[in-house]
Amino acid sequence: MTESKQNFLRNIWYYALPAERIKAGQMLAKQLLGEPVVFGRTQAGEVFALRDICPHRAVPLSCGRFDGKEIECAYHGWRFDDGGTCTAIPALNDDRDLDLSKFQVRRYPVREVQGNIWIYMSDLDRCDEREPQQTVPEIAGFEGVTHQSTFTMKFPCFIDHAVVGLMDPSHVPFVHRAWWWRSDTILTDEIKAFDPSPYGFTMRRHRLERQTFFYRLLGGDAEVEIAFRLPGVRIEQIVTNTNRVCNLTVITPISETETEVTTMFYTTIPWFKPLRWLIQPFITTFLGQDRDMVVKQQIGLKYNPPLMLIRDADTQAIWYYQLRAEYLKSIGEDREFSNPVKSQILHWRS
Repeated sequence: MTESKQNFLRNIWYYALPAERIKAGQMLAKQLLGEPVVFGRTQAGEVFALRDICPHRAVPLSCGRFDGKEIECAYHGWRFDDGGTCTAIPALNDDRDLDLSKFQVRRYPVREVQGNIWIYMSDLDRCDEREPQQTVPEIAGFEGVTHQSTFTMKFPCFIDHAVVGLMDPSHVPFVHRAWWWRSDTILTDEIKAFDPSPYGFTMRRHRLERQTFFYRLLGGDAEVEIAFRLPGVRIEQIVTNTNRVCNLTVITPISETETEVTTMFYTTIPWFKPLRWLIQPFITTFLGQDRDMVVKQQIGLKYNPPLMLIRDADTQAIWYYQLRAEYLKSIGEDREFSNPVKSQILHWRS
């Protein structure tokens, strides 16, 4: 398989950032899909996102002032509301008749759900008034609840390689070798059933035969279900005799050469939140191991080699490339997305 063209998926929801990072009356600048975006939260608590460029002289709006209602550009004081509409140009004479609505900053649809901010990145280079067709990913069983722990790390790669690494089931005994996760290299048979699900696929709920140190902390008889959906969302649900835990991992492209990986936890474990600082170093190490391998991978990818994927260990990676290809095609042909994944059993060693 040759590497797919480095095109970002458009007309789809991307994870932006944890909601707690933006307080009322604050702004936060961030690059997404190579575009400058400024996020803000009004004094009323509403989150918004605008293109972080003033249409007057191109100074980033995030360099200006925000009073909780309007952003004032640092260069000439032009002001814009949370919808991107220009509300004032101080240099104008009072008798000058000018339609300020002509000076519009692109507004991005955003949603705040379960402690997360999602942004809809369309294929239009202006305000997109179309209602998004997809819904924002939500964690079943934790409706109205925010995550109890979150961690973000940047990977120096295009989004495809971060996503494929995320769903790779056979690298664990080689990359994540540690006493608290996988201390041996004894491979065992893995036989898992998969089904298509919205914009992706789901590994059916199954009993976890091999439990690591962290799984044992959650309780006995752990059962796991893992779902993936475009553009890069992985939801792992773990149910034990006493607890329920969800690991949401999301992958967001910053540029063609940098990708952000965020992992967070929703749990019913009473001790998890007050003691999350004890778990944080392990999460950092785990993600860091994946990042280190991506750094090594970039050495070979400079030569644009074909990627020789195998069944069944790499089938999920193959599905990802098929899913994104179908999504791009459906957008180009202005039709509904048709999931190419079919229900099947995969068998590999890990």
